[in-house]
Amino acid sequence: MSDTTSKLTDSRLANLGARAIHDAFQQYRMAFTAVTRRAKPRFETCDWPGARSDAAERLSLYRQHIDQIVADIKELLAERIDQKLVWASMKAVFSGLITFHDDWEIAETFYNSVTRRIFTTVGVNPQIEFVSTDFETPPTQATHSAYRVYGMSGETMSLVQQILADYQFKADFADLPRDLLMIAKEINQKLKAIGALRIVERIEMVESVFFRGMAAYLVGKLYSGSHQVPFVLALLNTDEGILVDKVLMDEDSVSILFSFARSYFHVQVERPYDLVQFLKNIMPRKRTAELYISIGYNKHGKTELYRNLLQHLNATDDKFEIARGQKGMVMTVFTMPNYDMVFKIIKDQFAKPKKVTRKQVKEKYELVFKHDRAGRLVDAQSFEHLQFERSRFSDSLLEELCAKAPGTVQVEGDHVIVHHTYVQRRVIPLDLYVKEAHDEAAVTAILDYGQTMKDLAATNIFPGDMLLKNFGVTRHGRVVFYDYDELCLLTDCKFRKIPAAMSYEDELSDMPW
Repeated sequence: MSDTTSKLTDSRLANLGARAIHDAFQQYRMAFTAVTRRAKPRFETCDWPGARSDAAERLSLYRQHIDQIVADIKELLAERIDQKLVWASMKAVFSGLITFHDDWEIAETFYNSVTRRIFTTVGVNPQIEFVSTDFETPPTQATHSAYRVYGMSGETMSLVQQILADYQFKADFADLPRDLLMIAKEINQKLKAIGALRIVERIEMVESVFFRGMAAYLVGKLYSGSHQVPFVLALLNTDEGILVDKVLMDEDSVSILFSFARSYFHVQVERPYDLVQFLKNIMPRKRTAELYISIGYNKHGKTELYRNLLQHLNATDDKFEIARGQKGMVMTVFTMPNYDMVFKIIKDQFAKPKKVTRKQVKEKYELVFKHDRAGRLVDAQSFEHLQFERSRFSDSLLEELCAKAPGTVQVEGDHVIVHHTYVQRRVIPLDLYVKEAHDEAAVTAILDYGQTMKDLAATNIFPGDMLLKNFGVTRHGRVVFYDYDELCLLTDCKFRKIPAAMSYEDELSDMPW
């Protein structure tokens, strides 16, 4: 610390620290926005390598900016770095700085990331971090709507044509009349199926395009009488031009599009809160956390997920218990009966014949975070230094955690400290599903298990361990993979034919013959 800084009062130092974090957040948001804006020209020019590069770059931005500001704050505060009164003042100043921000909730999470990196706080401390938001939600009035409204003034085809024209793609449609006819037909069939009026009264469309991979999505909802229907157009850009590949008009299909097993969208938005509320209206069963994660604000999605967990614990008497399914060699997995997430703890030592290390397991989860998940790899959020009441753990679970992961889980008085865990959506393990489901559903799941292998291979992923217990079935009936300790890039694998066994004993051996 310089002599000038060392002479500053605590309040002045807190002011400087808060402004430094605020400036770092602004720089992060500018970088995030710049990368996101590139998605549209990438799609228009079919620059798929560039799109993949952008996806990887954007995922790395948060950590880069947090690393830099943490170093700056440590230098600024020096010997006062751990004085919580200074940090409480910093939080108050920071809250004032973001009062009129349209992305205030993202800013609060950014601040939390700085404090937790510096303090490695066990549990949470509302004095120095935003455990809940400081504001009435939302604190600001939107100056611009997140969506456009289209009223019916003629035929459905002309309405859809106006919608497509307003997105102003700098690439031609391959056969626009064909697409318009197909979309109008899909709309009419949907309205007939649900017993709605024959006419569309209005359509609301998110102003920004949702980009992911080689596709673009126009997201909205349409109204006919008392009916509200999701309305999503999936676009592809081919050698012939842009075409409408699919029309999604039911909640389940749109929910799968925004699935926790898919990579994050690139969508330009000034007020993430407004967009999430719009999406929540289309997909009411989706958590707010999942929607933030799906549009690229995974760190704030993690914040919302933690808040949701606290709400569940406060509202129920649920106890943590060992999750259904076969116990893993690498992880202990637990959940709550009425909570649809699981908590995965890496064991201190792995059962044989596992040869991976703890570091390698974490690297596999990092690979999944950065890779195209193809709708088949379950998103995992990493949490550190969580604190729970001991009474919320079943005896069998606590005994297992203390025996298998004493380096990660400790009991301190009336509390259980979890120093690291991955949190994922709970699914039904595939081996249990095929035993418990009706035959037709079980067959469908096994066929989708095969399709999962193809989808992962198409994105250069090999699951490694292909046992059914490592796969699960979502509430939509889709098969996903969630056990990553042996996952690897397909191009890193060498596949050989297994020679015929010389004897029955050879077939049972764990050694090559």
